[in-house]
Amino acid sequence: MKSRDTATLRAMSLRPDLDVVAAMVPRGSRVLDLGCGDGALLDHLIHQKGCDGTGVEISDEGFHACVARGVPVMVADIDRGLADVEDGAFDVVILSQTLQATHRPALVLQEMMRVGRVGIVSFPNFGHWRLRWSLAAKGRMPVSRSLPYRWYDTPNIHLCTIRDFESLMGAEDLTTIRRVLLDAKGSPASGVTLRRPNLLGAGAVYLVGRDRS
Repeated sequence: MKSRDTATLRAMSLRPDLDVVAAMVPRGSRVLDLGCGDGALLDHLIHQKGCDGTGVEISDEGFHACVARGVPVMVADIDRGLADVEDGAFDVVILSQTLQATHRPALVLQEMMRVGRVGIVSFPNFGHWRLRWSLAAKGRMPVSRSLPYRWYDTPNIHLCTIRDFESLMGAEDLTTIRRVLLDAKGSPASGVTLRRPNLLGAGAVYLVGRDRS
């Protein structure tokens, strides 16, 4: 069997939720990925969409994984802000499955919108019915595919619901340009989920901008 080339493997390697994020990024954009992890998303955006991408990562494991991929990355704690980044330096700033792990979510949102024209934020929805049921029925912090950690080893310190996030957006004068609800597998949800997002969406991806009204 003929082996696949590197470009094909890159195109196939993204998680479903990262595919949703990638689809929101215009080709050729200047991209900053906050909490970029192993750099898989940036690697895809650079090689598949011609983006000029840079990652920010605090963990040694993530930093070295980015370096191994050849993805530009800098070490920084986004909870302390982005003082070294100029206003409007990027077209798109991404915060993928990272908001709930930050100590200062409001500051992180403020900074991402200061340095970027638009932001993309994805997170697991703690208001999902399975999580509500698990907590009510078992009396213990739920574990799910989107929230796989136990309460004592989780990096998630500010879990929120879709309603919570939209309330924070309002407080920060941000507006939703596009929203994609996710199912339990991280793929775009449809049907009844669209009518009851806070109850039925396992997660969400938001393309956000400044409210100009």
